[in-house]
Parts: sequence; structure tokens; C-alpha cells
Amino acid sequence: MKVAILAGGLGTRLSEETTIKPKPMVEIGGRPLIWHIMNIYSAYGFKEFVIALGYKGEIIKDYFLNYHFRSCNLTIQLKTGEVSRHNGKGEDWIVHLLDTGTETNTGGRVQQVAEFIGNERFMLTYGDGVSNVNIPHLIDFHNQQGKLVTITAVRPPARFGQMVIDDHRVAQFTEKPQIGEGWINGGFFVLEPGITKYIQGDHTAWEFDSLEQIAADGQLAAYQHDDFWQCMDTLRDKRLLESLWQDGNAPWKMWK
Repeated sequence: MKVAILAGGLGTRLSEETTIKPKPMVEIGGRPLIWHIMNIYSAYGFKEFVIALGYKGEIIKDYFLNYHFRSCNLTIQLKTGEVSRHNGKGEDWIVHLLDTGTETNTGGRVQQVAEFIGNERFMLTYGDGVSNVNIPHLIDFHNQQGKLVTITAVRPPARFGQMVIDDHRVAQFTEKPQIGEGWINGGFFVLEPGITKYIQGDHTAWEFDSLEQIAADGQLAAYQHDDFWQCMDTLRDKRLLESLWQDGNAPWKMWK
């Protein structure tokens, strides 16, 4: 099964980084976030990716075009320009890069991906969120539900610390609780080919147009993931992910 990644948004809330690069290329631990996302799927054996490009898509293209050169030793004959590669360590991935348009909304990008993949099921996620979701369990759940779309529902990380107060005394203080209240869209979808009938063109918003109608038609299942999930919307989010990675405590790192 192929994995599609939406990587074309502007990332305006992370403008400290995204003025010069698309959000999926912001680095955590010296690697772009999109690399981390792809490794989550690859850890479970899903190694063919379709990346929907938009804003500054050429930077993502350049990254993958030169990926093998970055991961191996090189010998360069300056007179002829001949390049010899040694000890390559690149991942065993197939990566399709689709120019889906800088102004295209998320639904339009999903539609172009679905048309490229053809009449088959595929997975989809955003290029700005990581999780320790169990992908095979997600697929099994999708099979059991028999719906057009399965969405991974996650608990939102709380924005502020929490205190438990008992008779004017702080009984418990938690600075950064992981789990907030309620359920939100965490990405990590499984989609059937029929989803394109819910997309009316490039202007369609996947979240506010397509998913709302799919849900109204009883075709949206929710896989409830009550564990780690974190998006990278702001500089604070980036710093959190970086600290988890540097401390060796990154829950999404399920690969060796």
C-alpha cells in the first residue's frame, strides 16, 4: 500500500523556519520532519511514498534528488566531473514527487494523489505531525469497519500546565501534560478509492468540506489513538520535538 504525504502548505505559524523552506523540511535531530514521518511507515514495511508538493516544493525535490549523495562517500574526478559513490546507506524507499500547485487546497492535493495512485486503497497523512500510532493495527481497524475513510483520532497536547488543587493546596503540578481533552484529527488516514467523489476541485478543503460530508454519509471511522501524537505548528512545537529527540526519548522513533 502506498503512503501519501501532504507537504504543500505555507506553514505560516512557523514563519521563523518556513520563510526559507516548506514545513516538512524543518529539521528535528538534523533530519527533515518528513524523513521522520516516512520512517514511521517504513518501520512497518510501507516504503512507497507519494508526496504532494506545493509551497517551495523544489526544496523537497532537491532533497530527494540528492539524497543518495548525502548518504554515501564520494570520489570526484574534477577534470571530468565523474562521480563515484561508496558505502551508500540510503533507505530502500520509492518516492513519487507530485507538483500539486502552490494555491491548491488540501482536498485538491488528495484528489491529485488519488488520481496518480489509481483505483487502489492508500494511506495519507500530513507533513507536519509525528506519532507512535501502530500502522498495522490502524489498517486492521479500517478493514473491520468497512468505511470509505478511517481517520486517526488523537488527544490534543495540552497548551498549558495543569494543577490539581485541594483545599487551597496544590496537590499535583504537571508542567507539560501530553494528553488534553477531547479528540482531534491526527492525520494517519486509510482511504478507499471512492473518496474522490467528495472532492470538487483544487479549492476543496479536505478537512472542512470532504471529511464533513464523508462523516455525514456515515463513511468516516475513527481509530482512537490514546498515546503520543505531536504536530509541529509553532516554534515551541519544534523545540519540544527537538528536545525529545536529543534526550533519546522520541516516542515516534520506532525504527533502528
